Amino acid sequence: MTENDTGGDSADELRFHVNGELVRASEATVNVRDRGFMYGDALFETLRAYGGDIFRWEAHANRLAEGAEILELDHGLSNAELKRRVDETLAANELSDAYVKLSVTRGVQPGKLNPDPEVDPTVVIQVKPLPRGGRGSDPVWDAPATLQTVKTRRVPDRAIPSRAKTHNYLNGILARLELRVTDADEAVMLDGDGALAEGATSNLFFVRNNALHTPSLDGPVLPGITRAEVLDIARDEGIPVREGRYKPDDLRDATEAFVTNSTWELRPVASVDGIELGGGPVTTLLSRLFDARVEQRHYTE
Repeated sequence: MTENDTGGDSADELRFHVNGELVRASEATVNVRDRGFMYGDALFETLRAYGGDIFRWEAHANRLAEGAEILELDHGLSNAELKRRVDETLAANELSDAYVKLSVTRGVQPGKLNPDPEVDPTVVIQVKPLPRGGRGSDPVWDAPATLQTVKTRRVPDRAIPSRAKTHNYLNGILARLELRVTDADEAVMLDGDGALAEGATSNLFFVRNNALHTPSLDGPVLPGITRAEVLDIARDEGIPVREGRYKPDDLRDATEAFVTNSTWELRPVASVDGIELGGGPVTTLLSRLFDARVEQRHYTE
């Protein structure tokens, strides 16, 4: 079943979790005065379930908690309660392998910019089926990524800290809109000084001089969960890892590159700004080892 197969009257319509209740997707709503809708005053995590369990749940929960601290959003829900709701949503939809989006907003408050200290949060969990992960799995992407450097710059951390994954994704949307006049399907975003930051919805990796390079978290770069897993795998394999500040030409001149996020996992890059890169042994090795970890953690009895 795909997302487009779920109609409002279908007996197998997906169920979403909204404020502690499971409801049909077609009936899942939030108040128009919710601050997540009005101001983007909300956090979210994109999760991936393999074999009925969430990949690196603790890392996602910790990132959500850090974002809540940055936003001073005291939602009052424990990690265990959030995980229970995620598990309940997966079970209600009989999904073992799925995309999961967990959102926490500051809730409904008087229509003013200043938030009240008392929070009655809105918590929404959405799901949709994905293919099985692990060894021998099919990727969710149709083809290697084609990247294009865009004019839209990444929001500096002094404006919106990149560690807080908020509902305000307009920056990424503007970057993706620039791709409409190109054949690319992912944007390469730079920071205010013109250094590589990240994709609109992904972290960037490239290989040069037999070393794996990725923009440092010292810049406006989301600390991706898949990013961290890839770095862990590379170091375990003895692959030299460099985290630093890079120019667009460093990516264009790479011998191979890939992008990561929770849904794509590792997606190889076919081209950057029209310059062909093609596949490579490091990307292939890391993808295989990532699949092996997923297999061992989530599918092996």
